[in-house]
Amino acid sequence: MRRWSHKPGCLALAIILNLLWAGLVNAQSPSEIPDKFDLDMRTAAQLRPALLAQSAPATGRYAIGRLVLETLVAQARTPRGVRLNWELRIANDDLLNAYSSPDGTIYVDRGLAELVGSSSGLWAAVLSHEIAHIERRDWARRYLYQESLKNGSGGTLLLGDPGLISGDWMDSRKASEELAVYCRRLEVDADRESLKLMARAGYHPDFVPALHHLLHAYRVDTSPQSMTAMHPCWETRDAELRQAYITASLEFERGWNDWASSPGGNPPVVIFAGQATVRKTADRQWEIILPLRCDNLVGVVEVLLKTRDAGTEFRQVTGCTSPQTLITFLLSEDSSPKNAGSLWTDIYVRDDQGAVLSRADVPKSRR
Repeated sequence: MRRWSHKPGCLALAIILNLLWAGLVNAQSPSEIPDKFDLDMRTAAQLRPALLAQSAPATGRYAIGRLVLETLVAQARTPRGVRLNWELRIANDDLLNAYSSPDGTIYVDRGLAELVGSSSGLWAAVLSHEIAHIERRDWARRYLYQESLKNGSGGTLLLGDPGLISGDWMDSRKASEELAVYCRRLEVDADRESLKLMARAGYHPDFVPALHHLLHAYRVDTSPQSMTAMHPCWETRDAELRQAYITASLEFERGWNDWASSPGGNPPVVIFAGQATVRKTADRQWEIILPLRCDNLVGVVEVLLKTRDAGTEFRQVTGCTSPQTLITFLLSEDSSPKNAGSLWTDIYVRDDQGAVLSRADVPKSRR
């Protein structure tokens, strides 16, 4: 996971190490990792001292994360021929970021650890994704795929994220886009595996979209996703994982008749916000319509629209009881953007305690 910005190079503690690989394999497909391939593990060992120096054990208020990791690892599947040292460490950074090393060490930035707080389910969503990367040896897969594109003997391995792009690719747009497509697939595949792992370990899979939407709500960057983005956008993840959510949820329900007694407790409220539409009405008002779907909601949520230029706020409360609930805001022309084409509103969905559950992007509109 990343700082939840889709720009290349946003990883805290990203360590780039140029390595020469002496022809262990002529990789045409990274779906199978050669038995003797251990470049990812050797590199992890070399970089471990630097990573440890910039992180601390998960103790004190972060101990819940360590306990969740133990529960998940008990249901994890160790890659063949690989010895792992499972450990959770808190990185000295306030970013909303998590990453891991092929040796089994998972690093969660202090900012993300503070955001998930005491929720064991949200911790499980963070950690299960990184466990899936480790189980699948996605760093090795990314390296082999990069080598197959380059058809050379040298490469760049980035630990902490199998999907970050190296400078070597910036002069080759096509290669960059091919690598990005592959890495986005790795991310979605890791999501699918994390959902299965959570269900086996007793954490409701709904904590995964809840985490995704929470991170999207706190993401500052609103620029469109580029073709070379290493991570899929949240809307794509929701669409790609729809069936996986259902399958994992059914597996969870088979194992836990009493959801409240499961390790993660009851599933969280999940808000799926659709694409907002903006139009000018006949009486010269701006109409903004946002479709919502609310899962596991008991009670109501508040939908808050904030205009950036005028600094005003509009609120609506909804029980979100329909399969698709439409929230409509009418704004006067005075609330419209001063700069044509600007992104001029934010819409947040909050629970009855004021905690943000989701954010919706409003498309650019001209006066």
